Amino acid sequence: MENSILTVKHFNAFFGETKVLKDINLEIPKNEIIALMGPSGCGKTTFLRCINRLHELTSGAKSEGNMYFHDEDIYLMNLIMLRRKIGMVFQRPNPFPTMSIFENVIAGYSLNDIKLTKAQKEEIVEDSLIKAALWNEVRDTLHKKGTFLSGGQQQRLCIARSLSMKPDILLLDEPTSSLDPISSNKIEELLLELKKDYTIIIVTHNTQQAGRISDKAAFFYLGELIEYDTTTDIFTNPQNKTTQNYITGRFG
Repeated sequence: MENSILTVKHFNAFFGETKVLKDINLEIPKNEIIALMGPSGCGKTTFLRCINRLHELTSGAKSEGNMYFHDEDIYLMNLIMLRRKIGMVFQRPNPFPTMSIFENVIAGYSLNDIKLTKAQKEEIVEDSLIKAALWNEVRDTLHKKGTFLSGGQQQRLCIARSLSMKPDILLLDEPTSSLDPISSNKIEELLLELKKDYTIIIVTHNTQQAGRISDKAAFFYLGELIEYDTTTDIFTNPQNKTTQNYITGRFG
């Protein structure tokens, strides 16, 4: 696919001897939201963690096959560079508790010892918080701890922290599962805005959420990619009976 940013070929992942992803093949296009769906334990979060190589941090975890970011094999790339290009936001908001809002946004630079001038820091913080739709809410309290914010604001702060590194892909692992409906809705609106500039891959248990915001959907079951298509086709005309049963709420 000409406009694909991520290409996955014959990819397998293991925890010890247990194969948790089985021969995954898919292409992810630029500037779209891709929803990874499926019941708990089906491999979708493992797949997400393989994309920026967090999977291998688990003892006994390994993978085989290929993932290409543009044309570069992810598993041959410099790890710091890879994680700058492919940002990650986790299920529970996790601002660094000892850091201010300002420090949280530029944490990636501090932790990687990348020197910035005061003016550069201020510009990155403002730009990232504007992109994360948080600037107007925190502009006067930038030097307060990030943990003072509400759950939804903390999650947008974590998104700002990822965006500050100027990634191409944003990975989100159930980013709204611990949020109330209003905060979840704000995150969904934000993601629809962000896809103009980023490719977004989101793990979600919420099929309604996948239906609302994603362009394409991938359905995982027991470590296999059962079906991958436009969200409209997956929801209105699934090719596989298991997909249909999941989408109609018969299991999951």
